[in-house]
Parts: sequence; structure tokens; C-alpha cells
Amino acid sequence: MIIDAHVRLGRGREVVLEPEALITSMDRLGIDKALVAPDERCIAVDDREGNDRVAAAAAASGGRLIPYAVANPWRGARAVDELRRARDAGARALCVDSVLQGFDLLDGLLDPLLEFARDAGWFVYVRTGTPPSALPLPLASLARRFPDVAFVMGRSGATDFWIDAAPALRYAGNLFGDTCYAPWDTVLAALAADPEIGASRLVFSTDSPYTVPEAELSRVTDWPITDTERAEVLGGVVGRLLG
Repeated sequence: MIIDAHVRLGRGREVVLEPEALITSMDRLGIDKALVAPDERCIAVDDREGNDRVAAAAAASGGRLIPYAVANPWRGARAVDELRRARDAGARALCVDSVLQGFDLLDGLLDPLLEFARDAGWFVYVRTGTPPSALPLPLASLARRFPDVAFVMGRSGATDFWIDAAPALRYAGNLFGDTCYAPWDTVLAALAADPEIGASRLVFSTDSPYTVPEAELSRVTDWPITDTERAEVLGGVVGRLLG
């Protein structure tokens, strides 16, 4: 089972990905399922519209697409209400982008949404790599504050903050790394070889439409690890996070 842990559907500032194109790409590459989040505008502003779009795409996909829920934490109680509505429509995890949404990971604004995710049994994908508000080590500190929630470190700090990915994963045992953008012979190999991390703390994602999906899948299939480890990275870990 291959599960793509993060894709954005819709039209961004420089990219576009519609459900039909995503399914075609998944069929070509042998990807069984993908977790889908809304596009940039919907993450930042129109979260209800974005949640409705990914829920509709998931409902029409025959189980291939699994929706993330998004809500801008600046909306306070209304953001939590939106997560509840998205959960009732089929959302299975929370997607956060503190740069697009305009807050710091440690300023407390996100806490009510994380409490909802904890109670719902959701994991939380958090995009990292953009200073100063979306970095691996602050995310690790946030994860330590919510030990009952699993966090995925989207992009693993790519690219300038890859150096912080391993210390972040060591600091928070409920934090998982993301393979996209990361060369297997340097970044991924170091994470897998670390006795405090290993392949069971990494999840595969293409981060489409910002990448070339074939290249993102190839970096995992070409990586010289055991078949058991590869199965964990390609779907086993995120499958368990989904329950």
C-alpha cells in the first residue's frame, strides 16, 4: 500500500492540481491513496470552501483520496466549529500552514485546534521550512506540549532547515518526518540510520503540485533500505497515523 501523505488540490499562486489529474498521476505511479488539503487561498482565507472541495473530491474518488481539514486559528471558536463540520464531512487529519495563516507555532493560537485534533484522534501535518514561523525545532517544542497528538513535519524543514530535522525528531517522539525534497543519500539516509529515529519515523509524500511526483516516489523506491523499511515509509506509518 502506497499512501501519499500530502497533496494540495486546487489553484495556487503558481500551480494547479485538479482531482482528475491527481487520480491519473496516482494510477500511473501506483499510488493507492493520497491525503489531500485545499489550495493556498483556502488554507489562508476560505477554509470552508476548501474543506468542501476536498470532501467532494474524496467522496467521488472511491476511497482513493482522504481529506485534510483546514481552519485559520485566528477565527477562534469558529475555526474549531469548522473543523467539526469538516470532520462530519469525512476529514481525517488537520493540515496547518503557519506562514499562510499568519501565526507563530508557539504563540498559543493553534492550541484549540490541536485540542480538537487530539479529541478527534487526528494527526496534524504542519508545513515547515520557512523562517521564522515554520521551523522544525519550534514544531518539536509544540509536539512536546501535545504528547497525545502525532505531528508530521511537512517537508522536514526543506531546504535550508534540513539540518534541524534530526534534532527535532529526537526531541519529540510524536513527531514524524516527511520524505519530499530530501535526497535519500544524505538527509533520508542520516535520519534512517539514527538510532533515535529510523525509517519508522518517516512518511512518504509528493507534496504535489509543487514537485515532480515521479521524482518524489523514486527517491524512496531507489533508496537502499530493506523492503520492510520501505513499506513503512511508503504507507505503513501514515496508515497507522490514520488509524
